Amino acid sequence: MKTLWQMIKTFVLFTGCTILFYYSLIWFHREYENYHRYDEPQGSAVKVSTTETTSTDWLERFILFYRDGE
Repeated sequence: MKTLWQMIKTFVLFTGCTILFYYSLIWFHREYENYHRYDEPQGSAVKVSTTETTSTDWLERFILFYRDGE
């Protein structure tokens, strides 16, 4: 009887923690669903990357590929 009672307590605890975890994931999802990650930056933001317009020969790119180990 004591073993059955401990099994029931463990099952209820596991089920309760699982439900709590599930609803916390739903809450986090709803919280960040409307978060706009890709908005234009505000203030004095600086552009980080630039595009290169230099064209390279395919052989040079191939050698660079093997030299850098990419």
